[in-house]
Amino acid sequence: MKSTRAIGRIPVRDVEPRVECGRRPAKAVVGETVRISATVFREGHDAIGANVVLKSPEGGRGPWTPMRELAPGTDRWGADVTLEAMGRWTFTVEAWSDPITTWRRNAEIKIPAGIDPGLVLEEGGLLHEKAAARAPRGPQRTLLRETAKKLLDDSTSVAERYAAALTPEVDAVLARFPLRELVTASEPLPLLVERERALYGSWYEFFPRSEGTPQQPHGTFRTAARRLPAIAAMGFDVVYLPPIHPIGTTFRKGRNNTLDPRPDDVGVPWAIGSPEGGHDAVHPALGTLEDFTWFVGQARELGLEIALDFALQCSPDHPWVHKHPEWFHHRPDGTIAYAENPPKKYQDIYPVAFDADLKGLVAETVRVLRHWMGHGVRIFRVDNPHTKPVVFWERVIADVNRTDPDVIFLAEAFTRPAMMHTLAQIGFQQSYTYFTWRTTKDELTDYLTELSGQAASYMRPNFFANTPDILPAHLQHGGRPAFEARAVLAATLSPTWGLYSGYELCENTPLREGGEEYLDSEKYQLTPRDWDAAEREGRTIAPLITRLNDIRRANPALHRLRNLRFHGTDNPSVIAYSKREGSNTVLVVVNLDPHHTQEATVSLDMPQLGVEHDATLSVHDELTGDTYAWGRTNYVRLEPGRTPAHVFHVR
Repeated sequence: MKSTRAIGRIPVRDVEPRVECGRRPAKAVVGETVRISATVFREGHDAIGANVVLKSPEGGRGPWTPMRELAPGTDRWGADVTLEAMGRWTFTVEAWSDPITTWRRNAEIKIPAGIDPGLVLEEGGLLHEKAAARAPRGPQRTLLRETAKKLLDDSTSVAERYAAALTPEVDAVLARFPLRELVTASEPLPLLVERERALYGSWYEFFPRSEGTPQQPHGTFRTAARRLPAIAAMGFDVVYLPPIHPIGTTFRKGRNNTLDPRPDDVGVPWAIGSPEGGHDAVHPALGTLEDFTWFVGQARELGLEIALDFALQCSPDHPWVHKHPEWFHHRPDGTIAYAENPPKKYQDIYPVAFDADLKGLVAETVRVLRHWMGHGVRIFRVDNPHTKPVVFWERVIADVNRTDPDVIFLAEAFTRPAMMHTLAQIGFQQSYTYFTWRTTKDELTDYLTELSGQAASYMRPNFFANTPDILPAHLQHGGRPAFEARAVLAATLSPTWGLYSGYELCENTPLREGGEEYLDSEKYQLTPRDWDAAEREGRTIAPLITRLNDIRRANPALHRLRNLRFHGTDNPSVIAYSKREGSNTVLVVVNLDPHHTQEATVSLDMPQLGVEHDATLSVHDELTGDTYAWGRTNYVRLEPGRTPAHVFHVR
């Protein structure tokens, strides 16, 4: 039986961030500030200190960062560290006895009282000599030695000797090179640092096949590329494409999910595979593999990355069905069961069964992913990962990221919390969330407090305002004001947000009341949109979306998750929150009611904004251009359709 780790001379307890007791790495991105904390204490009243030691991915000892007690009397110490290189770092908390601080505490009581001043100063001199011996050669060591001599020189007055140890210069040297005794280190913990896009970015989803021409209704990569400049102009970073592979014909779905398709129905892109190929092939109607590579290059020239849907499932016509029958569950009559997510039925899709040949499926999946990586894809949106074994994804992502740490996987797992959190812990860089269904002030506050708290050590949310599968009730019934408010929330609450094409046109007609499916869903048919006419007629909120993405890029505070703080309002229909990164602070106030004007008093937690309680702030609304003077309590009036929200830059 493995022995319990010794407590150490200076106890160091409950080090955070820690994922699965340190068995898996906490996560950060390049340039992100991470709070490392621990409970540190000792017996008696002697002073202690603590610091964080980082070890680089190459094994070198990194920066030494001093820690401070976060709140007096709590024994909870912390330090903020910022890492500027990708890779798997480790960090250790070191606690130590601080004899010079202990001496100072005693001296400031005893010397004024005349209690053994000579002995007290001699003790101080010896401690400063010890500190000098451990300091690096140069002016620091010289200063500490001179201080020790002055403390030990009994030919001068007690006041002069004592004052020599209390100068700002001595304080500065001891802050950098403290005298540390009884040093006790925690166990090292892993910290995985990934590229910034793993945390921050704006996503836009669209179907290339809907971007055709009057002469050729079915779009191709060549015709769909015409949409890319408009997407880039709205400020998006990532273009997410649903599956681009051949679509099966067996049990093909018709419009609105009917089971009797017409000859010209195009099928569901997630019903992957036909005699023309499987997951490593391109649908012939979209073009060729060379056309796709060209499309990726066109996007890159506009500053856009392509995210490709990876849906590990097959149509009955997929080549795997015949080449690898062991990868599917066969019923007693020899048939293969189609996919179901009651009440939804997917007769055109066969799920994969993993336990007969997990190793073979891992190898084939990695091969397919690397195939698309070879054609410029570095981001994969993974469809329904929660319906596959967690260990499968752990092996696949580890294999890919071992050689290509910049590749990002987004888990589209709208499921139970345990599965969502575990998928994030085992490797997925981003996660879909419940944001789509969190609409009230309390729901948003509670959920975002969870996401920006301890969960932020491993789970990075991607706030999609809608998807081809999800037209939430608040968008169906809230009209344009609901689309505007939800865009503000998604773009400012989470570092990563996204929307599905048509959101900017406020498309909100459901297939049936009480459901979340779109009428005439683009999953089952081509959906051409007249973008130019919508702009001419003012039927688009693209200008708001563009402004939100511009604001995000200009404000580093919105690139982060852990810095989210909520502020008080006296109206449950109005929510207020802020983010601060260095000198940059953003304050957001949103009307959650798309139907009525709401008034509220916003009560600011001023220290969270980095100012004193009685400070006056100049807040500039980045949506309207107006500037106001705000203090601790402030009146707001937010009218749907005119001013749904304030996005303030705090100056």
